[in-house]
Amino acid sequence: MSEQTETTSSTAAQRPEVNTESSGGQFEGKTVLESRDLDVYYGETQALQDVSLQIPEKQVTAMIGPSGCGKSTFLRCLNRMNDLVDTAHIEGDVFFNGKNIYADDVESVALRRRIGMVFQHPNPFPKTIYDNVAYGLRVQNNEVTDDIIEDSLRRAALWDEVKDQLDTSALDLSGGQQQRLCIARAIAVDPDVILMDEPASALDPIATSKIEDLIEELAEEYTVVIVTHNMQQAARISDKTAVFLTGGELVEFDDTNKIFENPENQRVEDYITGKFG
Repeated sequence: MSEQTETTSSTAAQRPEVNTESSGGQFEGKTVLESRDLDVYYGETQALQDVSLQIPEKQVTAMIGPSGCGKSTFLRCLNRMNDLVDTAHIEGDVFFNGKNIYADDVESVALRRRIGMVFQHPNPFPKTIYDNVAYGLRVQNNEVTDDIIEDSLRRAALWDEVKDQLDTSALDLSGGQQQRLCIARAIAVDPDVILMDEPASALDPIATSKIEDLIEELAEEYTVVIVTHNMQQAARISDKTAVFLTGGELVEFDDTNKIFENPENQRVEDYITGKFG
């Protein structure tokens, strides 16, 4: 990371060590993101109710729940994407490495360099593959080198498929390749956290499998938070799972195995087993 990026990033976060605790008990590790008493409103409609949640470093944390339960709203709170929604109103706190990201001295654009986002539908720019990966670096006035581009594409498990066509349009790639390109673009600026909002929902099973394998690999270097409607996907790839239910309520958060095999809350068991939702 360049000196300029490090200086900018320091305004977005500090890095104290914090122990994390889930509803199922304490576990070792550093809390990277934490919400406390988080409420979100769109106009008069409340989308999240009193959500307190700790997200551990370098693990995959999945958000599951029925449509409209607030899980994507929560994800967007983690890098202040809801700032872009005119009707959104947020109460409570969100901490990134111990710093409240909604404090007056936090610049949202700098924050999003540290906490990247991959959206539901691939959104490559109408540029070459190379220029897509380089985009964030150039916006930050950071050096762009062939080695950085190659490394980002390798980490996104895309290099072998595109190494001979870096000067062709990213729009010519398949949907699954475009999504991995968007992941390469996100990691090129060396974030701490990658947020993913249903990154495989628009993809075929083969492309979905590649994205899932990639997510597990990314968690070795990054903290990954994923929203998914696919409970089997959450069970396969996540370490922690948060269950949101109707009304924007976080009902349970624990190790993924416990959520799916022995949840504490009856409503969660009913949702997991398909009795409602």
